[in-house]
Amino acid sequence: MPDATSLFLGLSPSLWQALWLTVRLASITALVLGLIGLPLAHWLNITRWRGAVLVETLVSLPIVLPPTVIGFYLLVAFSPIHTPGSWWLALTGGTLAFSFTGLVIASVIYSLPFAVQPFQAALRSVPRELTDAARASGASPLSTFLRVHVPLARNGIIAGLTLGFAHTLGEFGVVLMIGGSLPGRTKVASIALYDEVQILNYDQAHTFAAVLLVVSFVLLLAVNLLQRRR
Repeated sequence: MPDATSLFLGLSPSLWQALWLTVRLASITALVLGLIGLPLAHWLNITRWRGAVLVETLVSLPIVLPPTVIGFYLLVAFSPIHTPGSWWLALTGGTLAFSFTGLVIASVIYSLPFAVQPFQAALRSVPRELTDAARASGASPLSTFLRVHVPLARNGIIAGLTLGFAHTLGEFGVVLMIGGSLPGRTKVASIALYDEVQILNYDQAHTFAAVLLVVSFVLLLAVNLLQRRR
């Protein structure tokens, strides 16, 4: 008797497992992007340090750099004979390469510009008069950022988080280099789809690809609607 999960949309349990792992990875990545990307975007907007252009270039590098290049260098860095891989091994007894934690770190690095750039645009759209008024009334820079910038840039921030989530959902090269294809641990949706094509299981591949297409379309539609509202 087939498993109940395999009856829904005709997908096998292993594909649903890969999809759930991908959603979990994308959710954690989006959360981390919000925690580090939002302050980074604000700092890039307000800093007058000349070296900030180098930081902004490094943040934007994944947009143009082949994913396999990023994946290769991260794989080298995550190995037990290099830092930070050696630190992680000493701290936890496990390796960063071919682990879910390694996937999260790689996904954050790879998706960072897709969140930071919308964050920057949203924060820049906040009228300067409002932030100046808040500072003049005695609010600290942190309070002004949290009570003025963030609420007024809310739609753009949500759009950036959604775009970071969607970008992580479609990762292939980076996650393949870092995580391989370990079921339940590192085998995400894009790799599961590739494996189905490799074994010529086109029926499952078509259905799974359609599910990913619909999810991606809905996420991008949400981003576009939020940007239009902003």
